[in-house]
Amino acid sequence: MNDERFMREALREAEAAAAEREVPVGGVIVCGGRVIARAHNLTERLTDVTAHAEMQLIGMAADSLGGKYLDDCTLYVTLEPCPMCAAALAWAQLGRLVYGAADPKRGYTLFSPSLLHPRTEVTAGVLATDCAAMMTDFFKKQR
Repeated sequence: MNDERFMREALREAEAAAAEREVPVGGVIVCGGRVIARAHNLTERLTDVTAHAEMQLIGMAADSLGGKYLDDCTLYVTLEPCPMCAAALAWAQLGRLVYGAADPKRGYTLFSPSLLHPRTEVTAGVLATDCAAMMTDFFKKQR
């Protein structure tokens, strides 16, 4: 299935984040069946609390497409986006969001499921066990 294939790409980005001591969230944006952007969290490296994987990806994908709207794109991300990222995805008019692990403490659905654009389709839980395990392992090593 393509969702699992592209989520595995997102997991590779999350692994790169963990290797850089970043919270292991990674993602890819797919348009027309091909990856047009790949990124992971950069909050530590950039000392910027807004440097989430999704924020990096929005800019990269817009640059790749030559426009600010991502209505024909799918974002695959290992962790449920936070409210900041969900709102940014709404402004970008993302066509589809696919995420792995739910984030019960900071995920956008906890605060407002309507943060996304009304036409954005959402698929949750793709490779959720693998995505959640990466987060759990990372934080265990931090303690």
